[in-house]
Amino acid sequence: MPTTQNVQVRRGDVLVLVGTMKGLFVFRSGPDRARFERGGPYFPGHAVYAAAYDRRGDRQRIWAAATSMHWGALLNHTDDFGATWTTPEVPTVRFPEGTKALQNIWQIAPGRAEEPDVLYCGVEPAALFESRDNGKSFALVEGLWQHPHREKWQPGGGGLCLHTVVVDPARKGGITVAISTGGVYRTDDGGRTWTARNKGVRAQFLPDPYPEFGQCVHKIARHPSRPDRLYLQNHWGLYRSDDGGDSWQDIAHGVPSDFGFCMAVHPHDSETAYIVPLESDGFRCTPEGKLRVYRTRDGGGSWQPLSEGLPQRDAFETVVRDAMGTDQEQRAGIYFGTRSGKLFASRDDGESWTALAQGLPPIVSVRAARA
Repeated sequence: MPTTQNVQVRRGDVLVLVGTMKGLFVFRSGPDRARFERGGPYFPGHAVYAAAYDRRGDRQRIWAAATSMHWGALLNHTDDFGATWTTPEVPTVRFPEGTKALQNIWQIAPGRAEEPDVLYCGVEPAALFESRDNGKSFALVEGLWQHPHREKWQPGGGGLCLHTVVVDPARKGGITVAISTGGVYRTDDGGRTWTARNKGVRAQFLPDPYPEFGQCVHKIARHPSRPDRLYLQNHWGLYRSDDGGDSWQDIAHGVPSDFGFCMAVHPHDSETAYIVPLESDGFRCTPEGKLRVYRTRDGGGSWQPLSEGLPQRDAFETVVRDAMGTDQEQRAGIYFGTRSGKLFASRDDGESWTALAQGLPPIVSVRAARA
């Protein structure tokens, strides 16, 4: 097994959690983000599709879902930045006996600040689990599981997965989820009832291109201080909502392709969002072999390529749905990883980029936070 390195983290440091197909890595830097140190690999040989940092209630907790081909998916946590980990003897996220077998944990989402013991997990097969005791136990959210649409959902290329959980910080009981290929669903009553919220989102692979549900949503990002502003990357299509998902408008203006997976929003400016377009669903690599992040500063009215410091020749890279994140600094840090194991960072809103790592296993999850 590889030797695991640990990082020493202080309050105010910037953390970047990088989930790969062969383990979790933790990068840390001071607030200036001038130099990053690397910790890990944790759970070597396990796929880590989901990680999260939780500092509610004075915690300093990292959550990581590690999936073994032999033992399945387990939700783990550390309170000392990887020096020690707590791994349950029995899976805490699991379907009731006699129903389904858990295949993967795709998303870990802490609840609202005023609910420090609430935690959500989105899983495959598509379902949402909720914990109200800080992860000690989880319950299946029955309102979504019993939804009449569920039996008609079809798996996407990555499986039938609930891969995005977006908690509304302003409305208690408000949660939006994305399912491949169910589409967008929202609850306003804490999970008891759910409604499809796909108005305006195209499903060009179906006979009716604008169905009530069945869209292949790849990612949703919500602006933290303007919670009704959402951005959506679809399987073909870029969209924005200004009413919490009640309706969506097309914002694919000036991008080389509206196919892609990742979507991130600037932590302070709701007009600014980031994507990495891919050429097509048949050739899921960056167009022209150029690795470019596209940024909008006008809510999707226009997009500009950002390429300083990124390879612009023979860079046929792929960035998957959870492999981009932002920190909370005033001039935002933007981070993304590729399926070829390259990790890139910007500390100036995306104007310029540096490589933090070049030889990691395939990267499937990137999350940034302030310790």
